Amino acid sequence: MRDQASPAGVHPAAPAETLRTALAGLLADLPPKAAAQAVDRLIANYRGTTPTGAPVLRDRADVTAYAAYRMPATFEAARSALDGLAAAAPADWRPAGHTDIGGGTGAATWAVNATWAGARPVTVLDWAEPALALGREIAAANPELAAARWQRARISAALELDPVALVTVSYVLGELTDADRTAVVDAAGRAATDAVVVIEPGTPDGYARVLEARDRLVAAGFRVAAPCPHSAACPIVPGEDWCHFSVRVARSSLHRQVKGGSLAYEDEKFSYVAAVRPDALPAAPASLRVVRKPQIRKGQVLLDLCDADGTLHRETVTKRHGSLYRAARDTAWGDGWPPAGL
Repeated sequence: MRDQASPAGVHPAAPAETLRTALAGLLADLPPKAAAQAVDRLIANYRGTTPTGAPVLRDRADVTAYAAYRMPATFEAARSALDGLAAAAPADWRPAGHTDIGGGTGAATWAVNATWAGARPVTVLDWAEPALALGREIAAANPELAAARWQRARISAALELDPVALVTVSYVLGELTDADRTAVVDAAGRAATDAVVVIEPGTPDGYARVLEARDRLVAAGFRVAAPCPHSAACPIVPGEDWCHFSVRVARSSLHRQVKGGSLAYEDEKFSYVAAVRPDALPAAPASLRVVRKPQIRKGQVLLDLCDADGTLHRETVTKRHGSLYRAARDTAWGDGWPPAGL
């Protein structure tokens, strides 16, 4: 998903560069073999089932490997999802405070700061103390995150949250039992005065978890700001397809070491929903959302779109459409359609 136009005063590049620099020095004290072994184990755990109360990140080696290997991708996915919220929200809206549930080393916290510049009250909740400690250490590189609270909490039905403008739940629902997943989404909805953003891996299971969260938030009175152009039932049939997007991520040296790949980048697939309280944050969703990679053919572009009426359809844009055709050639998977002004 391509970055949306950023609101005035936003600095989308600086936090990303600062984060990359901070992550680059993490592996100095961790032997390459130990880092690779930790990553292999973490990948196996994240693909399996982790019961609530058993954090995946156990020690300094685990969290260092995780941060160096996965934090750039989760940061970019979260930033893309937050771009969707920013594009739908009023131009002058900024979250007055932020709570990140299951935030680990803080990727979503950095993404919020990349989307809306400035210091704000931030609380990162996670059950793994080593992750919180490393997150605090990394955040020291960014003065706007200096006052963030890194708080240990059991991410479960026992979770209690103070009211806050924005709540993010990023890459954590898959670690929870069904009952705890439901309770955590409900807790996020109760706490958020303005918006909730849920992000999961762009797999069929990740999409199913996002869809479940979306349904619960809508039932609680929220309205979808992104990516859906509507708050009605998702028109995608579970088991036949799934809604997800993609963002390109520069590979770290640890990425290349573990995966043995030669490319300098990889594409992170993710699913998300950004939901708002309409009385507090009136949002204007995109009229249409591009839900598949556009197909560019000779003289035409095929766009698969989710419509505000709750349906899916394909639109063919040809050369005879002039500026609309030129815009379609530049349109990316995940963008709203049509572009502003056309």
